[in-house]
Amino acid sequence: MSSESPAAESTPSTHENGQRADVQRDFVRQIIREDLASGKHAAIRTRFPPEPNGYLHIGHAKAICLNFGIAREFGGWCNLRLDDTNPGKEDPEFVEGIKDDVRWLGFDWHDLRHASDYFDVFYRAALKLIGDGKAYVDDLTADEVREYRGTLTEPGRNSPWRDRSIEENLGLFQRMRAGEFADGSKTLRAKIDMAAGNINLRDPALYRIRKIAHQNTGDAWPIYPMYDFAHALSDAMEGITHSLCTLEFEDHRPLYDWCVDNVDLTAHPQLWQSVVEAGLEAKPAKPRQIEFSRLNLSYCITSKRKLAQLVNEGLVDGWDDPRMNTLRGLRRRGFTPAGLRLLIERLGISKQNSVIDYAILENCVREDLDATAPRRMAVLDPLKLTLTNLPGNHEETLTFANHPKDESFGTREVPFASTVWIEREDFAEVPPKGFKRLVPGGEVRLRGVGIVKCEEVVKDAAGDVIELRCTLDPDSRAGLPGADRKVKGTIHWVSARHAVAAEVRMYDRLFNVPAPDDESDGKSWIEHVNPDAKRVGRGWLEPAAARAEPEQRYQFERLGYFVADRLDHRPDAPVFNRTVTLRDTWTKS
Repeated sequence: MSSESPAAESTPSTHENGQRADVQRDFVRQIIREDLASGKHAAIRTRFPPEPNGYLHIGHAKAICLNFGIAREFGGWCNLRLDDTNPGKEDPEFVEGIKDDVRWLGFDWHDLRHASDYFDVFYRAALKLIGDGKAYVDDLTADEVREYRGTLTEPGRNSPWRDRSIEENLGLFQRMRAGEFADGSKTLRAKIDMAAGNINLRDPALYRIRKIAHQNTGDAWPIYPMYDFAHALSDAMEGITHSLCTLEFEDHRPLYDWCVDNVDLTAHPQLWQSVVEAGLEAKPAKPRQIEFSRLNLSYCITSKRKLAQLVNEGLVDGWDDPRMNTLRGLRRRGFTPAGLRLLIERLGISKQNSVIDYAILENCVREDLDATAPRRMAVLDPLKLTLTNLPGNHEETLTFANHPKDESFGTREVPFASTVWIEREDFAEVPPKGFKRLVPGGEVRLRGVGIVKCEEVVKDAAGDVIELRCTLDPDSRAGLPGADRKVKGTIHWVSARHAVAAEVRMYDRLFNVPAPDDESDGKSWIEHVNPDAKRVGRGWLEPAAARAEPEQRYQFERLGYFVADRLDHRPDAPVFNRTVTLRDTWTKS
């Protein structure tokens, strides 16, 4: 397991809120600084172009933070553009989910665009390429195209239809547009070089016939552009200065540049006047594609197809299941936008593919939650503790700080009575070596109350411990001289009389091996699904925790960080999800 090494130097700066930050000096930002300094660009324009065929996942977080973050950093703007060139696999539900996820991460877009906004531009651009002798209509089947393409070591062969006349190609393409031909019977291909060392330049397809309704354009188009063609021209149409994409598109860059250069939108405004007439701003320019490494995490998959399979086969409870590494799933689990942004910032940008240990992500989330999550007390595996030297009806209200490191969080009132719940693991009849919690005849500090001594252990008929009878040292209460008396352990509690029952969902990594896609052990990726990644139990909360709003995050002291479920939680029926465990023990915290 390797973690990505820092990809850039940094120097301290200050955010508007006065906090120190690092000025990142990775290779992408260096290119942008040089372009601005040379006058090549007066302003920076980026875009985030997801396909709306599924919900965004953790890998997209890097692209979002990079595209939107760089635009913000350099005073430019970033468009959100939906790459909707593949109807039938796309859904308006995913469009709304993408918009919601981008905003949740802390960003907003300059314009919301769709590739379908430019369908007329793509079509006119294709006609121009045909007219210039740079594109032709091909009748080869998909299998024949693969056969003719050649290999990495052998050149391809020209299609027998490659030398059709411009007039014939124009007529055939217009008939494709009119819907005269069956799906898959013809394609429009760029005429580049079937002997090119880069297979992407061996007459790639620009258009295919697909008679299926589009979510935005209905039945208006029986033909749809291929991704490489539509993506390059969409960037050019929007005046994108730096087209940032992941490393798998590096070999596609020559085709990207070929499409931009040979269509040349800037010199042919007649190709895009329909966009202006539709009320959209159009300032075509030549973009520069720059590739960076993907965000790959251990114990994760980022294939939309496989994520969809998990949902469709009922192995998870939906796209927003907290076990999923979709942004919606991470959000529901309680991961914070700031924690994800911190991860992206620390990993930096490089051209070196590597796998990041999932623990690094968890640590970034913990770091953010440690600073931002109020504290509450909860008991997940209760053991009854009765203070026998207090009256049975004893009740009082204690004042606790909401955050031990930040007074601005204020305080809260916590009810206390003579019977409380403690964690069963905080008592040991036969303690292991180094055990610093409660034992028969031993003492421990009851958090915020005082020092208690275990006088009697009560068991049921089966011999299981069901109650501890203890005494509270009255001189150890807060403000009294004995409060400073030293004991080795401190444990938390909730008042049995006032505790609120809650459903508690304990989440862990969805896969039980670091590389679930690696099938060298003879198992498929789906056989590596962790059956213990979700455990549902019952817990007892102090009343202030139960009153949480959905998505309120807390540190349940000594237990971990938890979030009130954004869909299922109600104050009268609390539901909390464990986000991450605590990094340190109670003492270290």
